Amino acid sequence: MFIVNVEGAVCRDDQWLLITRSMKEEHAGGTLSLVGGKVDIEGNTLDILERTVKRELYEEIGIEIKDAVTFVYSSSFVTEDGSNVINAVFLCEYDSGTAHRKSPDEVEAVHWMTYEEIMNHPQAPPWTKESVKRAAAARK
Repeated sequence: MFIVNVEGAVCRDDQWLLITRSMKEEHAGGTLSLVGGKVDIEGNTLDILERTVKRELYEEIGIEIKDAVTFVYSSSFVTEDGSNVINAVFLCEYDSGTAHRKSPDEVEAVHWMTYEEIMNHPQAPPWTKESVKRAAAARK
């Protein structure tokens, strides 16, 4: 059985929206990450991944994105506790709101960073760099 996770890659004025994950997080606390979270069980439904990425961006950092999101890529990984996770990254267009640390249990800090800043940041793990790299390519 897999946990399904989604992440939103939001770029505005050539800066990407990232968070520093809270140290309270079970996986990768203290690292730079796109905003995202687990998909909730909803039974029979449509567009669950897209709605989840919108919900997570609002719940964690208080921004709204436009309805149209673009699938970028998916990957899988195993957490420190042995959970199997499927992760899907979506390119999202900013709509409104001021990004702020709305969920302190999940978010330590909010950042708008250039591509180069992310690629050179010591707290940016390889998977975050890969997600931003692929989202940047999808944006072109």
